[in-house]
Amino acid sequence: MSISLHKGQKVSLAKPDGGTLGKVRMGLGWDAVVRRGLFGRRRQSIDLDASCLLFDPSGNLVDAVWFRQLRSKDGSVQHTGDNLTGAGQGDDESIDVDLVALPAGIAQLVFTVNSFTGQDFSQIAGAFCRLVDEATGQELARYDLSGSGPHTAQIMAKLTRDGRDWSMTAIGATATGRTFQHLLPAVSAHL
Repeated sequence: MSISLHKGQKVSLAKPDGGTLGKVRMGLGWDAVVRRGLFGRRRQSIDLDASCLLFDPSGNLVDAVWFRQLRSKDGSVQHTGDNLTGAGQGDDESIDVDLVALPAGIAQLVFTVNSFTGQDFSQIAGAFCRLVDEATGQELARYDLSGSGPHTAQIMAKLTRDGRDWSMTAIGATATGRTFQHLLPAVSAHL
């Protein structure tokens, strides 16, 4: 059963049977707002980019997975590819995470989204992030990225290591920047 998260809400990802999650997928979906123009309705292409930032227990950035580096140095985090338009149904971009294979020194994963082409979120509709258990295909948690506005990026959510289990926190903080590097000062406030 999926849990619909609200900004700031935290949920444990421990399995009810006491087992631990192995592989998860963070999916990002979005559509461009349909605009009325002189020649009817039109939908523009918007290039949102999902990133996964890997932090150690002290809050130091250890690695980053994004459209220019599709795989973490240790191979435990894999970006499935860059969607340049948001066209289609379901997840437009996905990041696969092997929680078991993550080095013990990784304490938090922060997922961000930014508009590489510079459009702000007032031009984006239906944006969401969701966490899926890859073993079962079950959606574990979903966070709708509401709050359109003049920001070009959002810090979506974080996964935090809790012993051998993980928890997910919906962050939903707005920011400005075209790549994850521009978001690092804003991200550090949520570690």
